[in-house]
Amino acid sequence: MSNTANPVSTLAHSTVNWSIFLSILLILAGFFTLLLPFFGGIGVAIFVGWALIVSGITHLVFAWKSHASTGGRIWEVLVGLAYLFTGIYILLHPVAGLASLTLLLAIYLFFEGIFEVIAFFQIRSRQGAVWLLFDGIVTLILAWMIWGHWPSSSVWAIGTLVGISMLFSGFSRLMLSLGAKRVLKAF
Repeated sequence: MSNTANPVSTLAHSTVNWSIFLSILLILAGFFTLLLPFFGGIGVAIFVGWALIVSGITHLVFAWKSHASTGGRIWEVLVGLAYLFTGIYILLHPVAGLASLTLLLAIYLFFEGIFEVIAFFQIRSRQGAVWLLFDGIVTLILAWMIWGHWPSSSVWAIGTLVGISMLFSGFSRLMLSLGAKRVLKAF
């Protein structure tokens, strides 16, 4: 067997090393977001604002390019303008946007918790169903914590949840990348 590396092997090693590097950056970003959750939350609000603007523009373009009826076009334009103005408002007032997103998060978690508790009662005889009840109760408690302290919970809620998500995503990606690196060493 030749000692020269083939292009596929070189690419695989390079890809795994980049994945490890990006995983470490994601872990660091998650860690700093947990340290400064307000800034993480503002970042999420700005991202949502831009996503709404892009969506609004897309709706407006679709309204003019589609072959819909006049009524369909009017509704498409109205939806596009609603997205566009909401996105611009969030970008111009990110703290108010963060407060609104936090309130929506509390409402979402409340309904998710209710549905998980209901789902538990529908499948309670199955093995492990108690975990669904546990998840529902924890979700309801989290919703209550966010709702009960709103709007001050805007300072920590979204940034903390995003930071935890980035931290866990970074660690899982890092573990997968290190596993892939061990497999590549065998070749």
